[in-house]
Amino acid sequence: MTGDAAELTLENVGPGPDPLTLAELAAPVEPADPTTTEETDTAHESILLLLHRDHHAGQCRRQVRAVADRYEEFRERGCQVVSVVPEPRERVEQWQTRYELPFPLCADPEATAGETFDQPIRLGALGEQFDVVGRMPVAIIFDIDDDGEIDVANAYRGRTNLDRPDIDELLATIDGRT
Repeated sequence: MTGDAAELTLENVGPGPDPLTLAELAAPVEPADPTTTEETDTAHESILLLLHRDHHAGQCRRQVRAVADRYEEFRERGCQVVSVVPEPRERVEQWQTRYELPFPLCADPEATAGETFDQPIRLGALGEQFDVVGRMPVAIIFDIDDDGEIDVANAYRGRTNLDRPDIDELLATIDGRT
């Protein structure tokens, strides 16, 4: 992944660093027990990045709640989930207050992440003006190597507002990436 994408900075209203970058999630960390090893390791083996459509999109709200319900399964696989909503911080904070998500939830009012990661927009100028009808959901799984380098392992770009992978499909993709 290019350094620009890894260094994309987003406001995080959920758990984790604020602001947040993907590079920061992939950075090697000191060992928890230095008596057993001196080698650094990455905190995560992969990242699932969910690019949502809009604050009001019901399917996106259902998706984050479904991921939250099964978040422990992602953690068991060494996967950090990050959700990004193309809205101002105040609106995204409403999601966090309501759903108490256990993973980073980022505000992206300029839709920079969507642009960086090729989030599809349909309906031309109308779709660009109104995210709720134009912006399509995206799920990207990034692999993190031992040096903290991030590479796209899989990308799912929806063609409609309902077109998104289910949780079992995401977990199977994470399981099969190595």
